Amino acid sequence: MSRQPSVARAGLVGAAPVFAALGDETRLRLVVRLCTEGPLSIVRLSAGASVTRQAVTKHLHALAAAGLVRGKRRGRQRQRIWELEPRRLQEARRYLDRISRQWDGALERLRGFVEE
Repeated sequence: MSRQPSVARAGLVGAAPVFAALGDETRLRLVVRLCTEGPLSIVRLSAGASVTRQAVTKHLHALAAAGLVRGKRRGRQRQRIWELEPRRLQEARRYLDRISRQWDGALERLRGFVEE
């Protein structure tokens, strides 16, 4: 097995928490809602959810730990509003694009080998 370059390894280590966080269906749904609806309060995020508000909060903290969302206090009541951190999603996208290019190259080499 060949060693990966340190840059690729660093990308893998940096991307792992993002993919782990997105691997949970509830967290993925929260990210989708924040992508489509913009910043939302915990009350809005937990409305219609199949889990409790406490569970939604726990999932949001897991997403925040992975750098995917951030919570800010706003308004007179200092209500926490959660918003997407797009930079982390963009990094994950670049990593997936790189993997896709590697697979395309491998499949092209395999096709060339089979056709010989």
